[in-house]
Amino acid sequence: MNTRPFALSLIVLLLSSILNHAADEPAADDPEEKEKSTWDIENPPWETYNQSIDTEEGTWISLDVSPDGTEIVFDLLGDLYVMPITGAKETPPTRITEGISWDMQPRFSPDGKHIAFTSDRSGKSGHAGYNIWTIARDGGDPKQITDETYRLMFSPAWHPDGEYIVARKHFTSRRSLGSGEMWLYHHSGVAGSGQDGVQLTEKPNEQQDVNEPIFSPDGKYLYYSQDATPGDTFEYDKDSNKQIYVVKRLEIAKGETETYISGPGGSCRPTPSLDGKTIAFVRRLDGKSALHLFDVESGAVRVLYKELERDMQETWAIHGVYPSFAWTPDQQHLVLWAHGKIRKISVKDGSASTIPFRIRDERTATKALRIPIEVAPDKFDVRMLRWVEVSPLGNQVTFQALGHIYVRDLPDGEPKRLTTQTNHFEFYPSYSRDGRSLVYT
Repeated sequence: MNTRPFALSLIVLLLSSILNHAADEPAADDPEEKEKSTWDIENPPWETYNQSIDTEEGTWISLDVSPDGTEIVFDLLGDLYVMPITGAKETPPTRITEGISWDMQPRFSPDGKHIAFTSDRSGKSGHAGYNIWTIARDGGDPKQITDETYRLMFSPAWHPDGEYIVARKHFTSRRSLGSGEMWLYHHSGVAGSGQDGVQLTEKPNEQQDVNEPIFSPDGKYLYYSQDATPGDTFEYDKDSNKQIYVVKRLEIAKGETETYISGPGGSCRPTPSLDGKTIAFVRRLDGKSALHLFDVESGAVRVLYKELERDMQETWAIHGVYPSFAWTPDQQHLVLWAHGKIRKISVKDGSASTIPFRIRDERTATKALRIPIEVAPDKFDVRMLRWVEVSPLGNQVTFQALGHIYVRDLPDGEPKRLTTQTNHFEFYPSYSRDGRSLVYT
């Protein structure tokens, strides 16, 4: 594939974006903003302790297979690990990132030397928000790719030429749920002044999600998932038996987008094979999430594996509708996470085997904030008085609180129960005209 025209056009766009960004930079330091930028997520201003962990399972693990097929990189509890594709139970996986910051969604570069990932570590701006980073395969040479201080960045994926990284930028408006756009960044990142990026797609509206970008092997197309339910607002508990998500395909050179994979049960997490002939994706089948294969030439869909974890089509999927997975280089297997384990799925017959791991290390934690509250004190302030009425003589007031009626002498008497019964609630107290009696229900 000739990637030079693609690369040259992007360089022109990136340089233009960089110059515009530089012109918008404030000329003087704002003391208030400088104070805000001193936050360091790795050094919180409170006491911490080390919590040991020992686990052979994980939750919502995103992973990738190295280009040579020998290793897997995956995330667990905010750190990234690398292990042989055969597993690492006796010899623990190698941890390549650590700290309080949350690292996730790793992706190998096409040459296998670097890993792109999402992290909320403090970067150039000093703000600990989600941005895209890269590191060397051994965990060294961390490099900040994006420099968003308000928008959140997720789901990085490499262009086949290894020069660019696509990621999903999160947008919010009236609701925190928001929508997304796909943006392209040069791998030189902030150090190379390429952090502004190039916009590839526009969010369809302010509330419906767009996510999970990935390039075709020839770099001609960008696949991604999109909430395609009717209307322009997000709704919980949509009907997954119909269609919530679809897979979109953007032809980059023409800027044309089409709905590429659709149908009952929805379609999400598109993952093309290395020859581009098959796209693995997730769809609901009889209420359960299942791995499917889409044949690019014929459009035929085949169910491969039915034991996935529940996807997030009905809910908010800012981290993706399903964790990222990958093909092996020989295209005979898919490696994915399901039900706590990393599994290897045969493309031929859908049979599955477990790739074992055991992680024994530590996490930095803090004590939970606890405010002592007496659950049932003898005395407490009543927050609401109901049906407050002053007597005709003005020397007493009555009201209902907590289901019973009270009277209080004015101006400074103590409230006391009107009755002593505890068998029923009392409502609507009202004085007689002479103030000597009370009627209530």
